[in-house]
Amino acid sequence: MTTSKRLISLDAFRGFTIMLMILVNNPGSWRYVLPPLRHSEWHGCTPTDLVFPFFLFIMGVAMAFSLAHRLQESGSRWPVYRQILKRSFLLIFLGLFLAFYLRWDFSTLRYPGVLQRIGLCYFFAAMIVLHFKRKGQIIWAVGLLLGYWALMTLIPSPGQGTDPWALGSNFAQYVDNLLLKGHTWKPDFDPEGLISTLPAIVQVLLGYFTGNWLRSNRTGLQKTNGLFITANILLVSALIWKYWMPINKQLWTGSYVLYTSGLALHFLAVSYWLIDIKGYKKFTRPFVIYGSNAILAYFGSSFMAKTFYMWKFSRADGTETSVTGFIYHSILEPIAGNWVGSLLHPILYIVLWLGILWWFYRRKIFIKI
Repeated sequence: MTTSKRLISLDAFRGFTIMLMILVNNPGSWRYVLPPLRHSEWHGCTPTDLVFPFFLFIMGVAMAFSLAHRLQESGSRWPVYRQILKRSFLLIFLGLFLAFYLRWDFSTLRYPGVLQRIGLCYFFAAMIVLHFKRKGQIIWAVGLLLGYWALMTLIPSPGQGTDPWALGSNFAQYVDNLLLKGHTWKPDFDPEGLISTLPAIVQVLLGYFTGNWLRSNRTGLQKTNGLFITANILLVSALIWKYWMPINKQLWTGSYVLYTSGLALHFLAVSYWLIDIKGYKKFTRPFVIYGSNAILAYFGSSFMAKTFYMWKFSRADGTETSVTGFIYHSILEPIAGNWVGSLLHPILYIVLWLGILWWFYRRKIFIKI
């Protein structure tokens, strides 16, 4: 594998995913959110449910390029180990900081989270990649998916009924309550819990396999065809497996891993063909700008959004509101109404952060972890 050329399509895909993440995380009002911009209540998959798995998949694709480059550059695994540990630790730390910020309460600090799961998945996927060859990596991927299925279906937990995937009575939820009680997103459940992180690691591994395919010496057409064929195999497999393991984002089921990875492959295949093969790059600039500083975009926008949401002040009529509430109720809602005003709020965030990230991009400042 000799390809080292940077994939513009991958940066664009990453940037699009971060933009979508900001869009779904920051409505003006949670009462007025369009159905496609909501997570599925339990089983099923909405466009919003694609954001997180897409990011993990993209991280895996990038890992194929970055690990190969670091190993070739250092000639030893030890510098690579240090980099992996550093990145994993920083991602987990940033996630915990966001959870602690403005609440300042360790007794109820939420331990799981998006950045925490990204850090854990990156660490374990990288270790598998470094210590096992292709066959071993595939065995790990299959083993994690089947092992998670076995844990959820074969190990009974208190209160579990006939449906091992039911909300409130599944093994993953039981383990989280046992080990993380009082430190989860909801009182008795967390969508980024411990057990459900196991199949999420496979999402990164599938991205890594994809990255190796794109690094190969095959022609652009062969690579694109391979992406489309694999995408459809994963989608069909997911739609068959869902009869035994429902597609469920909050439990991160194996069928959900295959389904979202299949969709990610389709999206990447189209992007790769149009951008890197056919050279249609002009429209990609905003996405590339976001994708080039993805962690800064996610952490910075989340930090700003939480500050605006938690920062309260008194209005002239004596009522109390947050910055977010003021922007929505006093500006956007009167102009555009409830639904459109709520949608405009995250769009303003996207535009604002595009300007901030553009400043970094123009000066070639790329914050890497």
